[in-house]
Amino acid sequence: MSDQTNRLRYFNVFLDSIERQDQEVTEAVGHHVHWGYWDSNNLADGSVQDFRQAAENLSVKMCEAGRITDNQKVLDVGCGFGGTIATINQRYKNMDLVGVNIDERQLARARKIVLPAETNKIEFVEADACKLPFENNSFDVVLAVECIFHFPSREIFFQEAKRVLKPGGYLAICDFTPADIVMPWMGMLDFVFKGLFPDVYAQNNLNLNNSVTLHDYEALAKRTGFRVFYEHDITVNTLPTYPISCEILRKASPPGWDTEVDIFLTQTMEWFSRQGLYRYIIFSFQAVS
Repeated sequence: MSDQTNRLRYFNVFLDSIERQDQEVTEAVGHHVHWGYWDSNNLADGSVQDFRQAAENLSVKMCEAGRITDNQKVLDVGCGFGGTIATINQRYKNMDLVGVNIDERQLARARKIVLPAETNKIEFVEADACKLPFENNSFDVVLAVECIFHFPSREIFFQEAKRVLKPGGYLAICDFTPADIVMPWMGMLDFVFKGLFPDVYAQNNLNLNNSVTLHDYEALAKRTGFRVFYEHDITVNTLPTYPISCEILRKASPPGWDTEVDIFLTQTMEWFSRQGLYRYIIFSFQAVS
């Protein structure tokens, strides 16, 4: 197991729960391991079934951001358990779908639960997001669903995405982006939280200094050969995720796990999001020559 894989401790917890056949945890995060999307916060009922549907809704939004259509070759980088690949597989025909992840354990589950529809092909590949093992101009669309903050470098990933995309192809990502006003304080917050919770920070590969703003993404796109197609702030649509995530953590965490630390960090993130200081944005970029 690589050092980077070992540090994704929440995946370790989820995988252990799934192996124990914990129905509630498996229903909640056994397919999609990302935030949910609700058209209205009033529609969220706090159940794991509702959360799973909301996570599916977010994958649909990502398909729309990538302008996915039938008869395409699509790469999902950081594919987790294959939830977004499954969404594409169910909604589109004559697709060549490839999921990439650095964690073979996640891929093993994806291969088990995501089977190709009659007209589609699916492959799951163990690889580094910044060293994609594919030829130039291979894909119509590249996705990175709520995972880019785990990659060694956003810039190198963008360069790799541009390389493997066909001219005019689309890169769609979603990420947590601090407001510009918060950025001068991120280093201090990172220092404080690392001091208070060193083990959690190391094991979850956290780094607030690694955050980038909307304007940073716009500059990154320009440097790496993309144009911004659109930016969609869906922060308010994702807010019901925070309380249900805390409940899932409580349910999944083994005895002796410092669950309250994880919950405190999640609730802190929720507070920043509700104040408009931390935003959840879907980006769509088009590769230009």
